[in-house]
Amino acid sequence: MDDANPKEIRKNMRKGIFLLPNLFTTGALFCGFYAIIAAMAGRFEVAAIAIFLAGLLDGLDGRVARLTNTQSAFGAEYDSLSDMVSFGVAPALVVYLWSLVHLRDVSVFLGKLGWLAAFVYATATALRLARFNTQIGVADKRYFQGLASPAAAGVVMGMVWVCESYHILGEDVTYAALVLTTAAGALMVSRFSYYSFKDLDLRERVPFVTLLGAVLVFVFLSIETATVLFLFFFAYMLSGPIVSLFRWNRKRVRKLEAVSDDEPEP
Repeated sequence: MDDANPKEIRKNMRKGIFLLPNLFTTGALFCGFYAIIAAMAGRFEVAAIAIFLAGLLDGLDGRVARLTNTQSAFGAEYDSLSDMVSFGVAPALVVYLWSLVHLRDVSVFLGKLGWLAAFVYATATALRLARFNTQIGVADKRYFQGLASPAAAGVVMGMVWVCESYHILGEDVTYAALVLTTAAGALMVSRFSYYSFKDLDLRERVPFVTLLGAVLVFVFLSIETATVLFLFFFAYMLSGPIVSLFRWNRKRVRKLEAVSDDEPEP
């Protein structure tokens, strides 16, 4: 039972909401909605870029809220609903209209697999966000459990952006789109650990070579933006299973060494 005073709740609601962080969240929601409109008009490259802009704004709203001390329960809920549209529904519809819809030209069965893959991706996003909201304050902030929805959207939309940049039609990569969309959805609801970058402190001193590396990243981004972003998010998507595999192998080796140490010498 909720012990909160109803009068206190109504009093807090009358005080209003914090404008600044919610403006960033609204901007991310707008980008996700615009991506759907652009995809319906056949402007798939614009749709993919809009999703990446939504990811940028989504990353800023939380940091702005913490810097200005304007965190609120309303902002957290609004951000989650915005993420569902921008990184769940919008990418699923964009990739379906761009590529997966063409599977119906092959067979009725594959056509159903196409829209089911998009639906699985959208549903996985909802489940991922719901699980994340229930683990706030409990889970280790340094790691995400399962692939974060903005990163999953970055992989799927990165594929769309790269193919559009090189004039590769979505109907030519339908099977690759089917596999990648399904894999991104499955990894969102997996138990693999992903580094969250939340403990990254930009105010700390770093070696000079780190700044040089950052400059090189900006150079590559300016030359091949779509390719660099896609490769980054694709590598990040693979990092969860790969790191988990190394951890499992390390534990297995330690168990074998422990068993061998416990065995009596002949």
